[in-house]
Amino acid sequence: MSGGALRQSTDLASSAGRTSARQHILVIKLGALGDIVQALGPFAAIRRHHATSRITLLTTMPFADFLRGSAYFDDIWIDRRRPLWDIAALFDLRRRLRAVHFDRVYDLQTSGRSSFYFCLFGPGRRPEWSGIARGCSHPHRNPNRDAMHTIERQAEQLADAGLAPPPPPDLSWVHVDSDRLGASAPYVLFAPGGSAHRQEKRWPAERYAELARRLGARGYGVVLLGTATERAVMDGIRATAPAAEDLAGGTSFRDIVGLARRAAGAVGNDTGPMHLIAASGCPATVLFSNASDPSLCAPRAAAGAPPVVILRRSSLADLGADEVETSLRLRGR
Repeated sequence: MSGGALRQSTDLASSAGRTSARQHILVIKLGALGDIVQALGPFAAIRRHHATSRITLLTTMPFADFLRGSAYFDDIWIDRRRPLWDIAALFDLRRRLRAVHFDRVYDLQTSGRSSFYFCLFGPGRRPEWSGIARGCSHPHRNPNRDAMHTIERQAEQLADAGLAPPPPPDLSWVHVDSDRLGASAPYVLFAPGGSAHRQEKRWPAERYAELARRLGARGYGVVLLGTATERAVMDGIRATAPAAEDLAGGTSFRDIVGLARRAAGAVGNDTGPMHLIAASGCPATVLFSNASDPSLCAPRAAAGAPPVVILRRSSLADLGADEVETSLRLRGR
């Protein structure tokens, strides 16, 4: 476990604290991207509740730089998620956790791994702990928590710890160079990829290509988002829709937010970028198969934006381009 910490300065002068002492608060949220976006409201609620406290986030490398731009945290630590049998790494993490003397921990990951971190504070004094770790001071008591949408589950967990309801996800703090990528409006964002080992979560590339051609006939460009490992998907779309602009592997999280702010709309699979896009205020349609349950994890729109449209089929091969096109609520024309 690396001992370095990424630090950001936060202006709290205008915040009214609900706690009088200068406390040290730890928030644990390791990933993935969609989970990070759905934790933005809880991050804001924790900062609001502990406005005068020093708040540290424990997260993983992909999200640290992005979250440094927010005003939610004073420090960001990297969890390299070494195997739990790596005793040296565990002792290093234990040393760091115990050295700060945290007053309270909000475990928003609530995994077996993050719950184990509760044990690292012992023996002796442990901080107050909001989560599901056995013996913690502020447990989320709902036995049906795993049947709740992530956002409602986290809100209820924080309520059990005495916090007010979190606001919707907010990305207004993200500053981007909107001209850097050069996408010309009006355009629709496509997020046609997803986990390589979950192919059943992907709408077929040929359907995306058909939708791209239809949108092109209506005067809309198409911008493809994804990772470099999804190159085959992008090539499959551009084989019959060559006008689509391929930005796979070339966008940061901030870039995606900037593109979403200017887009007419977006469509994509159940994948992380669609959470960023929806939270940016872009009208979004998200496609689900039976491989995942939108009632548990569907992206949520930013405050004031139209609700996210969810289309679901047992197999996404059964979903036609007509229905997806009809579902799009495009803006700016």
